[in-house]
Amino acid sequence: MDANSNALNWFEISVSDIARAKKFYEEIFSMEMFVQDMMGMKMAYFPIDMTSGKVGGGIVESPYHKPSADGVKVYLNANPDMEAILAKIAGAGGQVMMPKTKISDEIGYMAGFVDTEGNHVALHSNK
Repeated sequence: MDANSNALNWFEISVSDIARAKKFYEEIFSMEMFVQDMMGMKMAYFPIDMTSGKVGGGIVESPYHKPSADGVKVYLNANPDMEAILAKIAGAGGQVMMPKTKISDEIGYMAGFVDTEGNHVALHSNK
């Protein structure tokens, strides 16, 4: 891997019900996800400027994607402050598993939640 490249270039959160999961993520992040059927998979994408070179990703329903609380942890950007997102999780059908927790002054904060599909996902924010 090139020293100037990102260790992560794409992420997929496995879901068993794309409509339910899309509604959950759109509600907690107050955004709209683009939906596409591709290669036998149903996908909904988190917003990203594809020309920016930043990491992108989405939620995916397929026979090869199985939600799990024990899978890889993805930290989603909750800047500037994750409080607004955390406040929406239970009402959207998820469960906060780790409250907002300070990592350090330099790094910021983290929290964890379980989404409507059973995935354990994390949040990171500077405040």
